[in-house]
Amino acid sequence: MKNVVGIIPARLNSTRLPQKLLLEKNHKTILQHTYESAQRANSLSEIIIATDSTQIQNAVGQFGGRCEMTGEHPSGTDRIAEVTRRCLHDADVIINIQADEPDIAATNIDLLAEAMKDYQSAEMASLAVRIQDIATLGNPSCTKVVCNSEGAALYFSRSLIPYARDIDPASLLNSHSPWLLHIGVYAYRREFLMRFTEAAPSPLEQLEKLEQLRALEMGARIQILTVDSHAGGIDTQDDYENWLRR
Repeated sequence: MKNVVGIIPARLNSTRLPQKLLLEKNHKTILQHTYESAQRANSLSEIIIATDSTQIQNAVGQFGGRCEMTGEHPSGTDRIAEVTRRCLHDADVIINIQADEPDIAATNIDLLAEAMKDYQSAEMASLAVRIQDIATLGNPSCTKVVCNSEGAALYFSRSLIPYARDIDPASLLNSHSPWLLHIGVYAYRREFLMRFTEAAPSPLEQLEKLEQLRALEMGARIQILTVDSHAGGIDTQDDYENWLRR
């Protein structure tokens, strides 16, 4: 893959933890930690932070990152598409990196880039981890994904999928768990990202409030790579305090 670019969409205002991206650990903001974690990936030719906030822009300038200002957008995907359309005409693959995941593994980013090289029929790639606890399994905020035998996504849902009709789910929550937790980091082929963000929200997307369902309804192949672990994002004050203790 010749040109893989990482874009971190960074929105200042967040509902559950206001201005969380500017909260600090060891004198570095969450956003800077995420940026530096992404820098460890070998596959990225460049990392760009996309924002509509001058506060974010100033913070990025202080640690020497590249920041592109955007308009207001309903999603991070739309934000990265604006930057891609305007600035990245030669990019082959765009990787959307969540700004509130300061401990994202660089190896996971590289895995996504490798998947886009290995699975030429895939318009997108994403990650999942096996669910091994009952709380995650039943939590509608935790998106589940089911895949075919080649690892392509069949469906994403906030519901329990697949449904265990004749067995207690708790008995299957081990390292071979049939349930996969979707991790919201994506790789897109540039041309598909443009088409995807120009399409209207789809019926299933609007029901589940999961934009990746739009891609499936468009007929796209989303290749899912299963990883052993995922650090997760910082969404609440408790998440932030737990991260400070690590």
